[in-house]
Parts: sequence; C-alpha cells; structure tokens
Amino acid sequence: MTFEVPEFVRLKALDEGERGRAWLDGLGDMVAGLARDWDLTLGASMTGGTEAFVVEALTADGREAVLKIGVPGSDLGGGELRVLTAAGGRGYVEVFRHDQPRDAMLLERLGPQLAELGLSVDAQIEAICATLIEAWRPPPDGVVFMTGSEKALSLAGFIETLFVELDRPCEERTAQMALDFADRRGRAFDPEKAVLAHGDAHAWNTLAVLGDGPRHYKFVDPDGVFIEPAYDLAIPMREWAAELLAGDPVALGHRRCRQLGALTGIATEPIWQWGFVERVSTGLLCRKIAMNDEARDMLAVADAWSRAGPP
Repeated sequence: MTFEVPEFVRLKALDEGERGRAWLDGLGDMVAGLARDWDLTLGASMTGGTEAFVVEALTADGREAVLKIGVPGSDLGGGELRVLTAAGGRGYVEVFRHDQPRDAMLLERLGPQLAELGLSVDAQIEAICATLIEAWRPPPDGVVFMTGSEKALSLAGFIETLFVELDRPCEERTAQMALDFADRRGRAFDPEKAVLAHGDAHAWNTLAVLGDGPRHYKFVDPDGVFIEPAYDLAIPMREWAAELLAGDPVALGHRRCRQLGALTGIATEPIWQWGFVERVSTGLLCRKIAMNDEARDMLAVADAWSRAGPP
C-alpha cells in the first residue's frame, strides 16, 4: 500500500536517522496492517502535520475517522494519548482506537482548523477560550505529566541558552524579564489549583466539529502539562504578533490580556507573565530555525512590552 507522505513528515522522520528511514520504508505495510486489524476503509493522506502521518479512514460502522501514526521520536502514544484518553472527547478529539506499540491512534474526523475560517482575531480567541473551559480538568489518578514548576524551569533554561547562542536577538531586559516571570510562575505552582492543560492551544490546533448544529471546536495535538490554567492562555497571548504591531503593541497586548481574563475568569497577572515567557521563548525558537520574519515580529512585541511593563 502506497501513500504520499507530506514533506515535513518525511523530513522529520529522516532527522531520526536509520530508524526514521526504516519507519518510512515500512509505513505502507503498517498502514495496511492497521486498516486490516481495525476494519478500516482508507482514503487520502492528509497534509499539515509534522509529527505524524495522517490518513482519512471510514470505520466498519460508518464513522468518519482519521488514522494517525507518529513519526519515531514523536511520543504520539505517550503524552498525547494520555491527554486524549483522559478527556474522553470533551474539548479534545475523541480516540476510537489506539495501538501504542505501533504509535497509532484512530481519531474522530474533525473539520477545518480555526485559523482557516477567516474569523477575526477576537472571534478566534473567543473560540479557543470556550474550548479551553470545556477541556480543563484534573489529570487522571496515577498518570504523571510535567508540572508547572518543571515547565517554568524548562522555558527559563531554553531562553537563557538561546539568548546567548543567538547573540542576543532581543533586548537584555526582555530576556531578563522573561526569566524573572518564569521564576515567579514556577514558584507559584499549586497542585490544588492546577489543571491538565493542552500546552499549545493555538488556532491551528483548534478544529471545528463536523455537524449541522452551532459551530464548536475541539483541540488536537496536546502536549499535556499539569499547570495553572493561565499557561494555556499564554499561547493566544503570544500569537498574532502582526496584529499587535499594526497598532500600539503595548495597549493592544494589555487589551488582549484583559479579554482572555474576562472570557475565562482567570487573573490577568499570570496570563501576562506566562504570555511574555512564551512570546520570548517562541521568538528565540523561530530565530534558531530561521523563521526570521516570525522571530522579528515576536521579539519586537516582547521588547515593546518589556519597556512598558505589565498592565
């Protein structure tokens, strides 16, 4: 069985060396085996992802689904599967079947990504917040996820290393403020107030649910972090840099922070602090992987925010 493997998926596999090449060579047989074991009728492969091969599928009882097989090193059957099974289809894509040895999941088929629907930024933020409120829950008993203190420490180390490695691509005070905020949020971690968070809740990971009723959304591709809810709101805070730069990035950033707080009932201080950390860390990452336009805009907003201070 032969399928077209998206270029980003192919390159991700090749980055894994010999095991990635072996995975690509055996992908057709693996897909055929899963289709046989789960009684699936397969359709076309799907583009857009980087961590997994995804193909349309129809189950024997007529449910529209997608078959998703993780690239070696993606841990698809680890953290992502743990989040999705804990959610049981509430706020997240539903898992119909899974096979951890083959790093495969059969998922409900969703509609277009929120980012593709032509909605305003405000409307996209409203949709993400409504989906987050549905998705937030305690982690299942006995299942371990990265904690808020661990996430803060990881982001601080990432920022500290890349700021020097990339020859200080943002202002010194911007990097230092990000490190200070990461330290504050790490020390503020309280397991009694933490939730199982998505960890990367942006408009490309928010998909419309198929059906004739009022439009609503579910998340895909969760990282899974046991952390305060404000962390998930940091992701919309870091996105849409061009929209912020089209006006006063400080005033517009403060407005967005207040909007996120009003929509979710979460205090604005942790939203701002996590959002600042995420904007700096993602801007540095974009610079590292030569996404230079994105890096420039993200870090320009961060520099403006650091000069003005929090709302």
